[in-house]
Amino acid sequence: MEPDDTEYFSAPGAEVESGAVVGAGTKIWGLASVRSGAIVGSNCILGRGCYVGPGARIGNNVKIQTYALVFEPAQVGDGVFIGPHVVLTNDLNPRAVTPDGRLKTNDDWDMVSVTIEEGAAIGARAVCVAPVTIGRWALIAAGAVVAADVPAFALMAGVPARRIGWVGRAGKKLVKKDNRYVCPETGAEYVETDGVLSESVT
Repeated sequence: MEPDDTEYFSAPGAEVESGAVVGAGTKIWGLASVRSGAIVGSNCILGRGCYVGPGARIGNNVKIQTYALVFEPAQVGDGVFIGPHVVLTNDLNPRAVTPDGRLKTNDDWDMVSVTIEEGAAIGARAVCVAPVTIGRWALIAAGAVVAADVPAFALMAGVPARRIGWVGRAGKKLVKKDNRYVCPETGAEYVETDGVLSESVT
């Protein structure tokens, strides 16, 4: 069964709880879980075994690959790629119990968010430690641990993740030419000013 223009597709074994909102054309594969209160946009792909927590917000045209964990209250922009086994955390000071040994409940902690802006891509098994914002069109290498905000178009790698270059919308590492950066695939030009990369308007 394929989705039509008015509904989403949920494979056998997938769980979409009552109260979740899923946009038209989205495909949710086996063992994936979309919790009540989550919002998933249109034309997304949620891979096998991935998890979208209550209160998470997923934009349109997003790919969340197998066994990725998107814990609430994550905010994921349009066109984002989240690779296999990625984790978006939500607890700044995780503990199972309070200092007096009582099992913690939702009333005992404040959730913090990972925000991923438009077009960014998170490589396989990367961990994004909330609270953190990943800028538009940034690229996080596989296995990286992101513990600080990431600027737009940044290429990040390592533990903790550090910027090792810039990427364009095509995801290719930009090449520096004179005072500009150029995408080797599209030819698009970018300008860096005070550590911030922006698309050239000329």
